[in-house]
Amino acid sequence: MRLRRLVGLIVLVVLPALATGACSQDMETTPEQRVCIAQRFAIYDAKQLNQCLEVCGLCMKGSAVTCHTSCRLRGAS
Repeated sequence: MRLRRLVGLIVLVVLPALATGACSQDMETTPEQRVCIAQRFAIYDAKQLNQCLEVCGLCMKGSAVTCHTSCRLRGAS
């Protein structure tokens, strides 16, 4: 019975929290990445597709495909 309660707790509390975190539109950046972004843009707007793609590719070391997908998922247009 305790195992069922534990599994139920995990399903109701932990999994939704993980799913919400995975869909977060905030990009976590390292100090080096923030410097890279600042060197390229005085005011960085992640919603601008061209800026998002440049930062993703150069500062985050992403590929063209992953950057395009990532930027679109974050709402860049």
